[in-house]
Amino acid sequence: GRLLCGPGLRRSGTGLLVTKCGLLRHRQAGGAAPASGAYWVDSQQKRYVPVKGDHVIGIVTAKAGDVFKLDVGGSEQASLSYLAFEGATKRNRPNVQVGDLVYGQFLVANKDMEPEMVCIDSHGRSSGMGIIGQDGFLFKVSLGLIRKLLAPKCEIIQELSQLYPFELVLGMNGRIWVKAKTVQQTLIIVNILEACEYMTAEQRRQVLAKFSGN
Repeated sequence: GRLLCGPGLRRSGTGLLVTKCGLLRHRQAGGAAPASGAYWVDSQQKRYVPVKGDHVIGIVTAKAGDVFKLDVGGSEQASLSYLAFEGATKRNRPNVQVGDLVYGQFLVANKDMEPEMVCIDSHGRSSGMGIIGQDGFLFKVSLGLIRKLLAPKCEIIQELSQLYPFELVLGMNGRIWVKAKTVQQTLIIVNILEACEYMTAEQRRQVLAKFSGN
């Protein structure tokens, strides 16, 4: 089967090198041999390291010719071409301004090149990527909590969705954007998400029960 190396692992000849401390994780590819799939090291690192294919939230810091520069929380800024949006052409340019939030994925990410982002998939579709709305609230959490929230059928997200209707964007770089109907509801969801890392499932349900009548 095909073996993919994720964060914390690097190929070296016929073997693998571990590049950071943490727990070795494995996700098996559907219907494939047990040894195939993806391996990575799950660690509590604070600074995000760009990985090809990761979906992240970037903040536009500058425009240089036909390329936007974005702060993605890594050691250097990422570049984003104006043509890397669905339907973008030389005549039909996306309206991107300094300070805008952009949700996209890394097309290029390695230690020898500047990270490059795109807001389209392999078929040229946005697939939910692009400029994030002006209102809403952006905040940062640990990379470990982000991985937990992005897990399939995450209980935290399911329980929060029963509290209030809201929009949510999760970036692998530890950034979360959330928008509920009111500012108060938005801040309640933000506070619960921030505290989730240090609460048990039972403690979380007790907190949600307090707000369920509001």
